[in-house]
Amino acid sequence: MIVGVDEVGRGCLFGPVFAAAVSLPPDAAAELTALGLTDSKALSARRRADLVPHIQAKASAWALGQGSAREIDAQGIRVATELAMLRALHKLPKLPELVLVDGVLPLRLWTGAQRTIVRGDSQEASIAAASVLAKVARDGLMCRLAERFPGYGLERHAGYGTAKHRQALIASGPTSLHRRSFLTRLFPSDGSPS
Repeated sequence: MIVGVDEVGRGCLFGPVFAAAVSLPPDAAAELTALGLTDSKALSARRRADLVPHIQAKASAWALGQGSAREIDAQGIRVATELAMLRALHKLPKLPELVLVDGVLPLRLWTGAQRTIVRGDSQEASIAAASVLAKVARDGLMCRLAERFPGYGLERHAGYGTAKHRQALIASGPTSLHRRSFLTRLFPSDGSPS
C-alpha cells in the first residue's frame, strides 16, 4: 500500500495543524484527477467539498490526524506537523509499504520507507487527495470553533494571520487555542497582550 500524506494549517495563528493520509488505487487516482483533483490551495472551497465524497469512496484507505496548538507551542510546528501525519498513518487499517510526503523534509520517527516530493500535492494524486481531505476537515473545525470564539473571523480566514485576525487579537487577546509561539510579533514579550 502506497500512501500520500499532506498537512494544512501550518502557518496559522490559531488551532491545530491537520494532516491526512490517503491510499488510492491507480484507477481511482486517474478518475479523481479527471474530476479536477489537485493541490487543495488551487481549488475553491466548493470544489474541495465536492471532491471529498469522491476521494473517500475511491480511496482504499484514508485517515486524519492533528497536532494541537499546545503541541505546536511546546514542541514547534515541525514536530506537531509530524505528529499529525504519524497519527493519520497509524489510523489506517494497515501500515503502508511506502509513504509519499509532500515537501522536502522527511517524516522523522517514521521507520518505514518514504519519499519526499517537492510540490507533491500537484504531482501525486494521493498527496493531493490528502491535502483536500485535511483542508476541508480543518476548515470545518474552524467554522465550528468560530461559534465558540466569536469576533476573530475564524469562519473566514481559518486561523491565518489576516489583518482582521490580528486586529481582533490586539483588541481581545488570544484564546486558549491560539498558538502563543506564533504571536511574538504581535506581543513580543511572551505571545500575550500586556
